[in-house]
Amino acid sequence: MTTSAGLATVLAVLLLGSADATAAAAEAPSVLVEFESPLASAQPLQGLLRRPERPGLLPAVVLLHGCSGQWRELDERWGKRLAAWGYVTLTVDRFGPRGISDTCTGGVPAATVHDAYRALSFLSRQSLVDPTRIAVVGFSQGGWLALLSVERGAIEVNATEKFRAAVAFYPRCLGIKGNMTVPTLIMVGELDDWTPAQECRNLAEGHDDDGISRQQGLGYPIELIVYPGAHHEFDVPQYRTPGRLLGHHLEFNAQVLDQSIDALRKFLYAIIGGQEKTQ
Repeated sequence: MTTSAGLATVLAVLLLGSADATAAAAEAPSVLVEFESPLASAQPLQGLLRRPERPGLLPAVVLLHGCSGQWRELDERWGKRLAAWGYVTLTVDRFGPRGISDTCTGGVPAATVHDAYRALSFLSRQSLVDPTRIAVVGFSQGGWLALLSVERGAIEVNATEKFRAAVAFYPRCLGIKGNMTVPTLIMVGELDDWTPAQECRNLAEGHDDDGISRQQGLGYPIELIVYPGAHHEFDVPQYRTPGRLLGHHLEFNAQVLDQSIDALRKFLYAIIGGQEKTQ
């Protein structure tokens, strides 16, 4: 039986943990930084960097936005949260320096496919970052780029620094062969009509775009979570009132957001470690 003293202790720990998370967020404001990019012009890439005030070398996360840009909003939603967990974060602006407004009606610009590694290189040079514990987390089109960045191929093989883990929120899973070089997590809504969950099921089960099974034992297995009742952009509060973009349904889902937060926190902790262990 739990005693009153025991309950008081549990409550105190919970309150302390909450206070620590709040303090960590307050200690890690976003700072606009510029970093290397071989663009036609001299304008470098830019991003928002958050650096928690914690002792020792810290794990880090590169955040990649979707086809509509909104990188500052992504930093507010996820950069702030990850920094509160003890991660250094860099939310990349893939569009602004290139004069791109959005890419929702076209494919991924070829110039952007190496951006995750440019961000990784920048983070690896930061004195407070452990270069062996950096993950990439992407959303929608950025999720596809995160997967592309860590599957075995020309991009990953030719990179000097390496990611340790990858997470993709509602990515398009077509075009990814699935021979992943690091632990990989995909989260998608069952009702997503823009980046269908079935495509990601096929990928996680080892089938390519044509339904051909890939050779067993290649790379790390892909962990897939499909959320029933969830649509595209389930983590974006802007869509508390459902919206449509290019004919696709967008809808926030608070319950699924909470579940995805828990899944992300546990996955990242297990692979690259964070501020505290989660149960």
